[in-house]
Amino acid sequence: MNSGDLFCYLIFAKTGRQVLQTFRNNNPFTVIILFIGTLVLKLGVLLHPQAPVRLPGYFVYNSLLDLFNVVLHNSAFGYTFLNIILLFLQALYINRIAAHYKLFYRPSYIPALVYILLISMYPPFGFFSLAMVVNWFVLCGVDVMLSFNQTLKPRKNIFNAGYLFCLAGVLQFSALGFVVLLLGALIILRSFNVGEWVVAVLGYVTPLYFFAGILFLADKLPLLSEWPQAGISLPRQLGPPVYIIGLLAGFVILISCGLYGMQLQVPKNGIYIRRNWATLTMYAIIAVLVAVFTDVFVVSAWLIVIPALTFIITHGFNLEKSKRFSNFIFYFSLLLVIFCQVAYK
Repeated sequence: MNSGDLFCYLIFAKTGRQVLQTFRNNNPFTVIILFIGTLVLKLGVLLHPQAPVRLPGYFVYNSLLDLFNVVLHNSAFGYTFLNIILLFLQALYINRIAAHYKLFYRPSYIPALVYILLISMYPPFGFFSLAMVVNWFVLCGVDVMLSFNQTLKPRKNIFNAGYLFCLAGVLQFSALGFVVLLLGALIILRSFNVGEWVVAVLGYVTPLYFFAGILFLADKLPLLSEWPQAGISLPRQLGPPVYIIGLLAGFVILISCGLYGMQLQVPKNGIYIRRNWATLTMYAIIAVLVAVFTDVFVVSAWLIVIPALTFIITHGFNLEKSKRFSNFIFYFSLLLVIFCQVAYK
């Protein structure tokens, strides 16, 4: 990281208290500040962009790259900038989910801020990747899934959630594990109904049916045998030892603080919100397992875990009765981002 990057980080940290208060106020203009902060935190990857590489066996993802190349022409800067925009939009979408389902005591832009900080702790997250695309389908599935106990048309939403989770699995084989999240959500959020479980299974297998049908019509059905791609992606593959130790220690502190805030706040909520939090906790556990069993060729496999952790860690930033605690978490996160940027190099 050059001196310009360090200067930007220090300026961002110096005004940390005002920035945190701004994000708590839920002002629409905060989106502009969030976007500028995203560009500052991602300045390193913008200065050293990388084009995505084709992954052996991931022919759906490779076909998606071919589609993007019509416009981007394999431009490293174009793909990197597009990825940053998509990650920024994911942050806003996570924020929208938190506000829509009233996961926290009041709406704010803290979840979006936390997501941007977390993805900045591992520089390769800034490059276009399969995991970023998979996250869109998973987040959309989670959004639909959390509405199971608030809708007059539960079967429609159950089918849509299963469909979206399976699309993530079509892109990345290990993401098929999110079927456990779908079934777990039915147990937590709905009373047992055989018809709803049948609809969930139908929604989940429908993309597989169309997937196999398209390959058959294109006379490429043998490619289906290449689809099951799995492996072991452990944290030791993320970078230098000093960086890994610091990153894991930092994440343990952030998650512990988030869980501490969570056990203080969640019991005060209504039963439906508590059930949603039980579902999101299951989401975090399953996302970790999906990341672990992802093929080693997927460099940013652990990006799948970040949205789930964002919901939990945000509790540490949202403790209203202990501003010192939440301010500490914020400054600690900024310092951890700076450490990760330097140590990874």
